Amino acid sequence: MKKLLLSTITASLLLGSFATAKEQAAKDATVKEVNQIAVSNAKEDAQNHQVKLVQEAIESLKFAQAAVIDLEHSDAKKATEDLEKALGKLEVIMAAKDAPKLLPIDNVIRAQEFVGTAKDVEVAVETAKKLLDDGKVQAARAIMMPLVSEIDITVVSLPLASYPDALKLAAKYVHDGKLDKAKEVLYIALSTFTEVTQIVPIPLLESADLIAAASRVAKEDKQRALMYLDAASDALDVAEKLGYVSESEVTYKLLHEKIKAVQKEIKGENKAEKLFDSLVEKLKAFQSKIVSDDKK
Repeated sequence: MKKLLLSTITASLLLGSFATAKEQAAKDATVKEVNQIAVSNAKEDAQNHQVKLVQEAIESLKFAQAAVIDLEHSDAKKATEDLEKALGKLEVIMAAKDAPKLLPIDNVIRAQEFVGTAKDVEVAVETAKKLLDDGKVQAARAIMMPLVSEIDITVVSLPLASYPDALKLAAKYVHDGKLDKAKEVLYIALSTFTEVTQIVPIPLLESADLIAAASRVAKEDKQRALMYLDAASDALDVAEKLGYVSESEVTYKLLHEKIKAVQKEIKGENKAEKLFDSLVEKLKAFQSKIVSDDKK
């Protein structure tokens, strides 16, 4: 499965807490409550941002599958009819000036949350390394598998560049009486799907919401604001230890420095509005260029 981070939807999910989050934490909320709301909002936003499925593509796929069954029964006439219907469902899409390269036929959303600290991640990694050194691969694997904290949004699509041509080729083979070749082409066409997974790191969601919560209470409750910012920094540590990296010029180190600067201002004259804005902008830049492990 191909894993990518598509910045448009990802940024929308990560930064929703600063704009149109479905729910905001109460001003006296605990860190745990803020985090729970952050994840709940992200899951809801993921549902709302699911790619609209192309119904014509789904129906075309059904007719192509029917054609395979027709060919299994050596029914060339019915296979030809079903292939024509499969192609007909794509005509409107293919004729459009801005026809998409991929036709979405399915969406899947999965969430896996790591409950622990950055230190817990470090201990798990070191333990796994020792097990690997001792040749205990499966034991190491069991320790590493929970070290994931993300929402994955997978879109399954048909490639418009190759799928219609495959249907046309299959139809030609049927017309020429080469039913086995037609089946072979259709089998390949019906197995050539593209899966793109958008990965949204949960610790960064939590950090974003904790910063937003701190900005709301900084004037009236310094201690709570400082507590939220400490927790936001901890969430960044977890994200870093779990290996979520960014191609942005912004670094984890810089984000931690920005958080410390806000905390220092809150402890002093408490005119932190501009510092909060700067922190949010840096976090946006960092989040928009998060990359997955297989792209590093």
